[in-house]
Amino acid sequence: MQDPLLQAFVKEINEINSVVELVNLKAKYIGKKGIITERIKNLGKLPPEQRKLQGKILNGLKNFIEEALKNKEEELKQKEISEALKKELIDITLPGKDFYSGGSHPVNRTLLEIIDIFRELGFTVEEGPEVELDYYNFEALNIPKNHPARDMQDTFYISEDVVLRTHTSPVQVRVMEKKKPPLRFISPGKVYRCDSDVTHTPMFHQVEGLMVDENVSFSHLKGVLVYFLKRLFGDIPIRFRPSFFPFTEPSTEIDIGCIICSGAGCRVCKGSGWLEVLGAGMVHPNVFKFAGYPEGKYTGFAFGMGVERLTMLKYGIDDIRLFFENDIRFLRQF
Repeated sequence: MQDPLLQAFVKEINEINSVVELVNLKAKYIGKKGIITERIKNLGKLPPEQRKLQGKILNGLKNFIEEALKNKEEELKQKEISEALKKELIDITLPGKDFYSGGSHPVNRTLLEIIDIFRELGFTVEEGPEVELDYYNFEALNIPKNHPARDMQDTFYISEDVVLRTHTSPVQVRVMEKKKPPLRFISPGKVYRCDSDVTHTPMFHQVEGLMVDENVSFSHLKGVLVYFLKRLFGDIPIRFRPSFFPFTEPSTEIDIGCIICSGAGCRVCKGSGWLEVLGAGMVHPNVFKFAGYPEGKYTGFAFGMGVERLTMLKYGIDDIRLFFENDIRFLRQF
């Protein structure tokens, strides 16, 4: 007749469905305070003639339980692996998911194109700090304290003498302080002004350029900028208008024929058929004085443009805020 303890163990192990339950069952029978363990400890209380027989029976029972537990544990682990594989099964007949690759932001794309065009003309790239001294942002560019042109800049002041740069022209002054002509470089980067609407943002990108050498003339300025605009926009009409900037004299603003209406007149160009795209001029002699250049020895021209504005014109975008809203529907077009 089978041992009732063995019968109870067999019944319980057959009902086990998890490793946790199996651990509890092992503790119940052969753990430190298990049924079999306690019986083996009490063998010493039995008469000598029974001790040997009971010891043999209990050892056999213990060995059986250990083997059964080991086999059950292996069985449960295999079952868990099979269930996990079923859940993680990949149906290779299913259609694949759409994958959208990234691309260049339209502003960055235009900026890189601008840099490439000027590099073709022998211009290098220079950079400077975005948190700038008032001296470099204004005074060294012939815009002294209380000059009305400062009101045009809508400046973010960090302190009385420190600002967030309103243009990248300070880079030109810093480079001229360190290097002697001939100079031919552009300075792309972020600039900051207190302004925000459909055509202005508090932070935007500019590219400003400088060429300085002996006998640099307005003809050189015109040749460089006409080449640049035709490379960027194609064969379009271009005109130069007189203007004023404190750091250039004479100064000019450059317009291109409206790329929306082809010069016929529309809402974008306000009926004029022209769109202003950049400002430029011959470097003011006072700027050369601040740089420490000998008076009258060098001439040069400078120019500046807003990258967002050029991007809007190039791609027909009517709201500058789209560049900063991270709308995936807008960005996927590029």
